[in-house]
Amino acid sequence: MKRLLRLIAKQWITYALGFTALVLAIVLDMYNPYYVGSIIDRVILGGELAYLKTALLALVGITFARAVLGYTKEYMFDLSSSKVIVELRKKLFDHIQGLSFAFFDRNNTGELMSRIKEDTDNIMSAICYGFMLFLEQVIYFGVATVILFTIDWRLALVSLVTMPLIEYVVFRLEKQVGKQYEKISDQRAVLNMTAQENIAGVRVVKAFGREKHEILKFLKQNEENYRINYDLVKSMATYNPLIEFLSNLVSVLVITAGGYFVIGGEMSLGTLVAFSNYIWMLIWPLRMMGWLTSVLAQCVASVKKIDKLFDEEPDIKNYQDPKVPEEIKGHVEFRDVCFEYDGASVLKDINIDARPGGTIAIMGMTGAGKTTLINLIGRYYDCTSGSVYFDGIDVREMDLAVLRKNVSVVMQDTFLFSDTIEANIKFGAGEVPDEVFRAACRDAMVDEFVSQMPDGYQTVIGERGIGLSGGQKQRISIARALVRDAKVLVLDDSTSALDMETEYAIQWAMERRKGFTCFIIAHRISAVKNADEILYFEDGRIVERGTHDELLRLRGRYYETYREQYRDYVEALEKEVV
Repeated sequence: MKRLLRLIAKQWITYALGFTALVLAIVLDMYNPYYVGSIIDRVILGGELAYLKTALLALVGITFARAVLGYTKEYMFDLSSSKVIVELRKKLFDHIQGLSFAFFDRNNTGELMSRIKEDTDNIMSAICYGFMLFLEQVIYFGVATVILFTIDWRLALVSLVTMPLIEYVVFRLEKQVGKQYEKISDQRAVLNMTAQENIAGVRVVKAFGREKHEILKFLKQNEENYRINYDLVKSMATYNPLIEFLSNLVSVLVITAGGYFVIGGEMSLGTLVAFSNYIWMLIWPLRMMGWLTSVLAQCVASVKKIDKLFDEEPDIKNYQDPKVPEEIKGHVEFRDVCFEYDGASVLKDINIDARPGGTIAIMGMTGAGKTTLINLIGRYYDCTSGSVYFDGIDVREMDLAVLRKNVSVVMQDTFLFSDTIEANIKFGAGEVPDEVFRAACRDAMVDEFVSQMPDGYQTVIGERGIGLSGGQKQRISIARALVRDAKVLVLDDSTSALDMETEYAIQWAMERRKGFTCFIIAHRISAVKNADEILYFEDGRIVERGTHDELLRLRGRYYETYREQYRDYVEALEKEVV
């Protein structure tokens, strides 16, 4: 809440202008009952027709002035609140961007989208309309109370007799709806997540004929959302009519007692009419309190959710006094590295020395820890024990921006944005010389298929690369990595969707490039056989290491993989030997 109040305080000038307009409009509104009462007493009952013109001109002037002040009030509050929400969303998005990989492992996209969109919308409603109306009604109530006591203290006491009971009912309502809005906020996040996952994976759903299952799953969450909202509506339906009844009871009591005073000559009819009009300046704030309570309770619930997100701290932080190598060479070392995730051991006693310009290939079964290993290079996670060094500096002590600028990654899960092909390739490098861009596209074999598209590199691709084949997406991803010209290149199963001819062409182009240290994760022998060192992982350990020829002579796990992939060739060689 303090964070939100600080953002509101930054807009104090426009809020102050809106508040000034609000107060002036209320002051003018206080004259309406006075002139109405005066018209009854002086014109209708007293026959002063000359006063009618003055009173009517005053009422017209008040109406016009209130319209101008009302516009100013609305504009200033809307402007201020919009700026607050823009800043809040920016800070929230910036904060999420700064969180570590581990945070996104624990949280789903639907929930984060609910925080950024729905919860900030709830806050907008509160600080714009809710806050403005709350101030307005409080001032109306306070000023009208003073005026009522000035007119007749006895009627004023009668009008205030039910106020404590109304406040008690409102307090009970606020307590209930506050809890219910927290549940609604949580459930909406789950509902959004369910819908988002289904829409994103609709091709898988249709391919496996699971439409009915997904519909039922969404229906279950939708019914839960309905149940929680029903509980909220039931609470509102229980308390709001009671609030309205008690508020209207005030008007009945005032008219009854006031009529007695008018008959007894203790009060004029005009004064009673004016008093009755002022009474509505007490009644309306009370009748609106239920709605305002809902808006403010919803705002508080949303602020709690957002504050909880702001309280998340990144696991990976820049070193207090970060170090930068004198010269970036791309020398990567793993020394006795171990890594645990959620209490499970993933990597054990890893030692690797990747010299500048060298190529390290990594093979192994799924779940052996290959991707986890390369995630430690760019410090997406920190190792549990041991150290990873980049050009002789522990990556935990190295400037994070410099480190990641010099590590270019082609991830296993190819992700492309809904943008042009050119924008996707330049995503990690920004504006680069045209020759650098063209060279990266040529080496990644992107030119081969983009040149056949009508709009070329300006072709807009769909969400996550929809409209492209798996191999085309991988080639764009490789070009995106190459265009950065980093000193360390990480290829995580990046050619699995490519045909052999295209894979050979890209390998040849990257060998010709040189100038960078390369880590290759692959399942195909063809992708790793030319590496300076091949590491075979099993259960988080390096069980075999060496060159292609050395590992074949070892006749271990790598050899078995080789035999499986080149069975016909191996059998033919063995027959020749025999």
